[in-house]
Order: sequence, then structure tokens, then C-alpha cells
Amino acid sequence: MAYYRKKTYIAGAWDEDYDAIQQLYYWNKNDIFLLEFSNIHDFVHSKDSSLACSIKQSLSKRMDRCKYFVLIVGPKTNIVTKGKCMYCSNYNSTSTYCDSLKSQSSKSFVEFECDNAVRDNLKVLVLYNASYIYKKWCPESLRNIGIHIEMKTDGKWDYKKVLRGFLMLENN
Repeated sequence: MAYYRKKTYIAGAWDEDYDAIQQLYYWNKNDIFLLEFSNIHDFVHSKDSSLACSIKQSLSKRMDRCKYFVLIVGPKTNIVTKGKCMYCSNYNSTSTYCDSLKSQSSKSFVEFECDNAVRDNLKVLVLYNASYIYKKWCPESLRNIGIHIEMKTDGKWDYKKVLRGFLMLENN
């Protein structure tokens, strides 16, 4: 059933690693670089409500069309809380229940995406927004899965390393 999966899903702590995500998009869209991937976020748009459960449902639908999962990791990726039900406006802290009667989840958006990538057996590339690989930044579900590559050398973006990661991903 995975025959239709051809797209790439980009994930990360958008508030924290925006620069790295934008750099990846720049390399992908600029014709002078060989990096080329079909970003699912360019093809599937959603009208997400403010409820974390609705957003996760939309993210899951996007991931259903993907073969590759790319996670941008930075120092705060593993501690991001955005998407956890306890921070939702419909979460009732006295009863620890959702007032909208939706499912409960203690996972952030990043944790949810990583777990789904593992569950769906997607090919995984973890890109570190640094000059080194520090797996403690990476969500536990992906620490020992996939290809792990640093995006920088001596503090500067390293296109060749990232391209090598994508080539390894395709050939893996």
C-alpha cells in the first residue's frame, strides 16, 4: 500500500530551528544545488484548528503520503512541549480530560511526528542544526534509527554533508 508514498516530510522545532529549516528549503528550491525533494507541506495544505488533536490528525494524513522523514534537530528539540494536550485550551486540568471529548496525548508535535515515522517505517534522516551530532537532542524514538548528519562544519552551513545524507537516505 505504500506505493503512493513519494513525498518528504520535514519536521522540527520550528520556533527554535527556523534558520536550519529555511536553509534546507533554500537548497531544495535553488537550481544551482543538486538537493531535490518533494516537500509534502507544499502539496497538502490544511485548515488546522487550534486544537492539538486536530493538528495531529492533519499531520498524520500528510505523513501517510510520505516515504521519507527528515527531522531537523537542535538543542531544544527534545524538550519542546508544543502540541501536548495539557497546554491546549480545551484541556481540563482538574479532571485531566479534554473538554472537546477528543483523544488525549502527552506527546508534543515533534514526538508525535517521530513516533509516526517509526510506526510507518519511513526512511529517516536526522539533520543536526550544529557542527556535530548530539543524539541527546534527538527524540528517543529516532536516536538509533536512520541516518544522522550534522548540517554545519565549523559553524557554517555544509551543503555537501546534507546532500550526502539525502543520497544515503534514497539508497538505504
